[in-house]
Amino acid sequence: MFQLRTYTLRSPAALRQYAEVHWARHLITFAAFGVTTHGVWTEHGDDAERLVALIAYPAGTDPEVITRRVMASPEFAADMAGFDVADILDVQTALLSPTPFSPIH
Repeated sequence: MFQLRTYTLRSPAALRQYAEVHWARHLITFAAFGVTTHGVWTEHGDDAERLVALIAYPAGTDPEVITRRVMASPEFAADMAGFDVADILDVQTALLSPTPFSPIH
């Protein structure tokens, strides 16, 4: 199961720090929980600064359960050390299933 995650950050500086330092750390943490990161992008707009990530959960698992485990882990806490989570204004998620012809499965 894939998940598209969109984080809205308070400012360009917060987006840069979150993307380059803290989300980059998540790659190792997520992998330790079986979560694959397929891509991470930044979006700069007039109304908001966003980070968009496409991740995949292991087949047959519950994404919500894994997400809770990751977020409760000491590894995740270390990933976020030094970042003010109040700078994350919103997080939107969408679960996605690939079509038979999708190049990513």
